[in-house]
Amino acid sequence: MLSTFRTSSFALWAGRLAIGVGVLSLAACSPQAPVQEPVRSVKLLTVGATELNSQAEYAADIRARIESRLGFRVAGKVIQRQAEAGQRVQAGQVLAQIDPQDYQLAAQAAQAQLAAAQTQRDLSQAELRRFEGLRAQNFISSVELERREAAFKSADAALAQARAQAQAQTNQAAYARLQATTNGVVTGVEAEVGQVVTAGQAVVRLAHDGPRDAVFAVPEQAVMSFKPGQAMQAVLSSTGQVLKGRVREVGASADPVTRTFTIKLALDASEKLPLGATVNVQAGSNKGAQTAVIKLPTSALRQEGAGTSVWVLDEAGMTVRSQPVQVGTVDGNQVVIASGLQPGQKVVAAGVHVLTAGQKVTVYVDPAAAPVPAASNPSGR
Repeated sequence: MLSTFRTSSFALWAGRLAIGVGVLSLAACSPQAPVQEPVRSVKLLTVGATELNSQAEYAADIRARIESRLGFRVAGKVIQRQAEAGQRVQAGQVLAQIDPQDYQLAAQAAQAQLAAAQTQRDLSQAELRRFEGLRAQNFISSVELERREAAFKSADAALAQARAQAQAQTNQAAYARLQATTNGVVTGVEAEVGQVVTAGQAVVRLAHDGPRDAVFAVPEQAVMSFKPGQAMQAVLSSTGQVLKGRVREVGASADPVTRTFTIKLALDASEKLPLGATVNVQAGSNKGAQTAVIKLPTSALRQEGAGTSVWVLDEAGMTVRSQPVQVGTVDGNQVVIASGLQPGQKVVAAGVHVLTAGQKVTVYVDPAAAPVPAASNPSGR
């Protein structure tokens, strides 16, 4: 009896298994329903030709109108440097010193020669006076007197020469100290203690107090639009302050490396502007110099392979298709389309990454711009 029960249970389990397999087979063989792509709501932009903003803007930095490269007037070894970059100095302040020992010894030698020449000249003068007395008494001839006069003149000339040489050597000793020529700010140091410098070699760069210039570089194709005396304005980046000025200098030759020309804009009331501050110089626009162009926001562009494309609306079927375009340049927050679009076409302006070719779309309507319906009155009052 136990054997009969086991046989019937096994048969029942096998039957259930066969039914399950059959159901799965039928499910696998039945066709799946296609997934419908959602209808996207998109913002559209009608392509039109607009003028290119031809107003150029250049980044410039504030510099002193006069900046001197100061150096010693004599050669020597730098033994002390008091100036540091960024330091404000006054006229006459000592910036650096070289070893003055040799120049001091030369000055002392010149002073000794001056004393000897002075003594010789005094001796010649006393002798001349004595011989003048003898000639008055007719004890000597006039030729002898003339000889004494010539000796005195020679001694007097030697004294003048020795005095000039002593003064020159004294000046040489004084030149061992480098002094600021005017009030200003040290913008650079080009020599260190222990370095041997030659006469005239730059040691310190000094920006003079006074008017400031905005200095910037322009490419070759734009330099002809700048003329001396041309009125322009600049905006101080740190504060937004608007500065007015006029073109003071236009570079006569291009930089050999960058091939750009230097423009210096003299700013009005600029004495207190910080050196090195950044300003944006706004050049005047050239009206009529540019033709009408097609511009799109950057959000309308998408990368397709190695090129750039946009979604164009097919109004007949309310679907989108991919349209390759060529980007020309950038104008503010927009890009200029060189080719690929025609005025009047409607382009998707945002959300381009969620669309596919041939996808149905609807035009997005801003709720804030839609008319508000009149409120109903259920009570009829």
